[in-house]
Amino acid sequence: MPKLLPVVQPVEPAAACCTPLAEAPLAPDQAQVLAARLKALADPARLRLVSILLASPDLEACTCDLTEPLGLTQPTVTHHLRRLLDAGLVTAERRGVWTYYQVVPQALAGVAAALTPKQLS
Repeated sequence: MPKLLPVVQPVEPAAACCTPLAEAPLAPDQAQVLAARLKALADPARLRLVSILLASPDLEACTCDLTEPLGLTQPTVTHHLRRLLDAGLVTAERRGVWTYYQVVPQALAGVAAALTPKQLS
């Protein structure tokens, strides 16, 4: 008889952030996390960075590849990426002299799920 593997239940995307607003009031700590993520996304340059990362292979890109598409200097791009990193929307990995940033899909899904009304979920 073949050995059966345990079934792992998927984690709801909203668990990465907070309870959907339509289901229950946010706890203070959940409101802090959601507000930080929304603030980080509420900037045109950061939204463009997220869109570039999402459209990139493996959802990642090097800082060196992000300055030209944005038309911003490397320190400015790094500042914006740091804001996204602090909000938990991207991760960073140092490779030699460059830093590669990658989107955290669960964090973006959590923000979307938190804001989705019940009738649309």
